[in-house]
Amino acid sequence: MLGMILFIIRMKVLSEKRKELSQTISSLIGSIRTEKGCQRCNFFQSMEDENELCLLEEWDPQENLNSYLKSERFRVLRGAMNLLQEPYEMMFHTVFHPAGMKDNLCAGESRIVQ
Repeated sequence: MLGMILFIIRMKVLSEKRKELSQTISSLIGSIRTEKGCQRCNFFQSMEDENELCLLEEWDPQENLNSYLKSERFRVLRGAMNLLQEPYEMMFHTVFHPAGMKDNLCAGESRIVQ
């Protein structure tokens, strides 16, 4: 059974570069949301550490995510991440609804890429 892909990028930015990176990512979100297969694209800042940022994207199907990962928009995003204090962490989670379970329940498989 194929499912939706959650694509999460966790970042730790240098404090003096946080505003610049946040502005760059914020300017890209609208165009990422228009990519074929993008169901959601949200940008978050940790409440515990203002230098920890997270980009959460939902994609359906996998082929659309693969195309996005080869796109100019993603290259721009990766270029902006040169402002990070530490290497970013990319996580891919496959989420699916098993047959017979209610719509609000899901199961998933995860991979972490660093």
